[in-house]
Amino acid sequence: MERREKHLALGVTLLLLAGVCLLLWRTGFFQAVGTAEGLQAYIERFSPYSQLVFFLIQFCSVILAPIPSNLSALAGAVLFGMWQAFLLTMAAVFLGSVTVFLLARSLGQSFAERFVSQRVSAKYQELFRTKRDTFLMLALLLPFFPDDLLCILAGLTDIPLGRYLIIVALTRPWGLLVASALGGSVVDIPLPAMAAIGAVALLVFLTGMRYGDRLEGKILEHIKRRKP
Repeated sequence: MERREKHLALGVTLLLLAGVCLLLWRTGFFQAVGTAEGLQAYIERFSPYSQLVFFLIQFCSVILAPIPSNLSALAGAVLFGMWQAFLLTMAAVFLGSVTVFLLARSLGQSFAERFVSQRVSAKYQELFRTKRDTFLMLALLLPFFPDDLLCILAGLTDIPLGRYLIIVALTRPWGLLVASALGGSVVDIPLPAMAAIGAVALLVFLTGMRYGDRLEGKILEHIKRRKP
């Protein structure tokens, strides 16, 4: 009975996603998704429900890989301003990250295989096995990794839900905040500065992967010593 319920839940999920894809295709979304200007025009078409459409797009971006949440956040910031676009995006991405995690945990490998290729899964399985929390935190923090797919793979591990939620809350907002700030014309980062930021981020990632466990142990030891 439990297996039948899982298959039913998986079927309903895939059916809903297929329906969303069809709706997006029929309304011209995939033609507009290539540029921030195209996305802006697409979202603007649904006024006065533009914010709701934007939220749904950002929620779907976690599950449907072709939708880049940073690009749509930038387009939303042009329309709604930096903070409104950021808060809508963060709420949608957080909800989407929790949804795919719980679906992967409930439905298992059969769900994950629909969205994560074997090549990607095999590439990150060893890191999840040996440096789960450290890797997940750094990978979600940096823009070089398929963070939405990693949220699905995280659901296949034994990481506690509470810890996963904390990691998502601490890591996912920053890239979305930068995209919203750029779209809202709050900041203008020149190309050399962005390259420098990328280099520093990569250095942080490599350092974390090499010494993350040691640093984590020292921090925990320090916290234990300060405990009353």
